[in-house]
Amino acid sequence: MTQPQQQDPTEVHLIEVADPEVKIEPFIEDILGFVIFWTLASVVFLQFFSRYVMNDSYAWTEEISRYLLMWVTFIGAATAMRRGTHIGVEAIQHFLPDGLARFSRFIIDTLTLGFVACLCWFGITITERMQIQTMTVIEWPMSIVYGGIALGCFLMLYRCIRVVFGNARRGWRPDPNKVDLIID
Repeated sequence: MTQPQQQDPTEVHLIEVADPEVKIEPFIEDILGFVIFWTLASVVFLQFFSRYVMNDSYAWTEEISRYLLMWVTFIGAATAMRRGTHIGVEAIQHFLPDGLARFSRFIIDTLTLGFVACLCWFGITITERMQIQTMTVIEWPMSIVYGGIALGCFLMLYRCIRVVFGNARRGWRPDPNKVDLIID
């Protein structure tokens, strides 16, 4: 076994490369999304394997994969809310005067917060109402499915509130850390 060579500290190099330190922050919506996504992938693989290899499909795999996809969608929406990667029309704000652009950011934040709060309210309402209905193949209540959707909505609401408070602290000015739209 060879030992790594020691470098001379006085030696000058034309190009020096240093990898930036990677910091991984464990957010709850990322962890949940990761676990549910790979559970979904496993169920879909099991469905494929049982249908095309064993020629005898498990009935529950299609239904459960559909519900897991719904969960991943809404929990992933919380991740997108945290990162600020939801689809939005920002080009207009670049052409508005500063005061009007700040006012439009305030209105957008208010409407987004109201919409996500309504999603949470509807999520709770439908979860309560679906307690009596069961899934088609598995005799579990449908409120489990809608409870996961409501959980994603509440995670989105939490992230939306944090975004609104962050924007309010800046006075609804553009975020200096966010990469701006490149317009030629």
